[in-house]
Amino acid sequence: MVKSQRKAYQYGLCAVALWSTVATAFKISLRYFEPVQLLLVAALTSTLALGALVIRQGKLPLLAQYLKQRPLYYLALGALNPFLYYLLLFKAYDLLPAQQAQTLNYTWAISLSLLAVPFLGQKLRRRDGVAILLGYFGALVIATRGDLLALQFDSPLGVGLALLSTLIWAGYWILNTRNQGDPIVSLLLGFLLSLPLILVATWWLADFHMTAWQGWAGAIYVGLFEMGFGFVLWLMAMRSATDTAPLSNLIFISPFASLILLNLLIGEEIHLATPIGLSLIIAALLVQQLKYGKRYRRQAAPER
Repeated sequence: MVKSQRKAYQYGLCAVALWSTVATAFKISLRYFEPVQLLLVAALTSTLALGALVIRQGKLPLLAQYLKQRPLYYLALGALNPFLYYLLLFKAYDLLPAQQAQTLNYTWAISLSLLAVPFLGQKLRRRDGVAILLGYFGALVIATRGDLLALQFDSPLGVGLALLSTLIWAGYWILNTRNQGDPIVSLLLGFLLSLPLILVATWWLADFHMTAWQGWAGAIYVGLFEMGFGFVLWLMAMRSATDTAPLSNLIFISPFASLILLNLLIGEEIHLATPIGLSLIIAALLVQQLKYGKRYRRQAAPER
C-alpha cells in the first residue's frame, strides 16, 4: 500500500508539473497563432498521442464499439471538450494577462456545484454558498486587479469568456458522470469527433496559414502535456492512490508555480491581487472538498 501511494504521488507530481507550465505555453503560442489555430494543432497532437497509447494498450476496437453504442453522446463530449472549452479558454488567454485567465479558470469547481443542481439533482447547502461567495469574490479581485469599487476590467470579454469556459468544463464533467467506458478511449473518441468541428471553426474564424515554428512548438507542447499526458498521468495517480485526500491537494501547487513561471519566462508582472484572489478561490475549493470528502475527490476532474 505504501508503494502504491508513493507511485500515486509520483504520477500526481508529474501531472502538476506539466500543468504548471501550460499557461506560459498558451501565451507564447498565442503570439504566433490565433486561438482556433492553436486549438487545431494541439487537438491533432493530443489525438495522435492518445491514439498511440490506446493502440499500445490493445483497446483500439473499443473506439468503434463505443461509437456504435452512443454516437451522439460522444459527439457531445467532443463538442464540449476540446472544441468549445479550449476555444473559449484560448481566446480568454489571448485577451487577458495569463495570470487572470488561468486563475479565473480555477472557478470551474464552483460552476460544477451550480450546474449539479439542475442536472444532477443535488441541493445547494450552506457550505456550497460559502464556497460560491469565496470563489467568485476571489475571481472579482483578480479580474479588477483589486480595484473592486471601480469595477474596471482589462477585458470584459476576456473575463466573460474565461468564466464561460468554466461552465463548459463543468458541463463536460457532469456529462462524463454518465460514461461507463474506458476513460482514455472515451477521451480519444471525443477528440476524434471534435476534429471536424475544429477544422470548420479554423476555416471560419482564421485560416490554415500557420508557418511560425514557435507557434507549432507551443501548440504541440499544449497538445501533449495539457490535453493528453497530463490527464493520463492524473488518472494513473488517482487509480494508484490508497488515499486520494492528500493526493488531490497536490493540484493546488499548480497555479502558484504557474505564476512564477509566467513571471520568469515571459516577464508578466504578477499583481498583488492575483495571489490574494487565487487564495480565496483555493479556500473555496477546500470548503467544497470538506463537504464531498474522498468520493468527490476521486470523481472530480483535474484542475489547472
